[in-house]
Amino acid sequence: MRYSIIFTAVLAAFALGGCNFPSADTPAAPVSVAVPVPGPAGPVGATGNTGATGNTGNTGATGNTGDPGPTGNTGATGGQRTVVVVPASNN
Repeated sequence: MRYSIIFTAVLAAFALGGCNFPSADTPAAPVSVAVPVPGPAGPVGATGNTGATGNTGNTGATGNTGDPGPTGNTGATGGQRTVVVVPASNN
């Protein structure tokens, strides 16, 4: 415990010794620099030429119509019909 207090005190002394304290010197007077002031703007220039337009590409060819598919076979003729009679219920 004794060594940590001594070590902290020495470390604080070194840390505070490295601080840069401001001096009481008076700052130097600012130096005036002559800055040229631009004059009035000149006349507006002529308008430039319009750029060339791009070429439009050609339309592509229309594709061929597809071939019609084959005609399907005729279905088989129906067979004999069966009739089912359901008796009415007496409720």
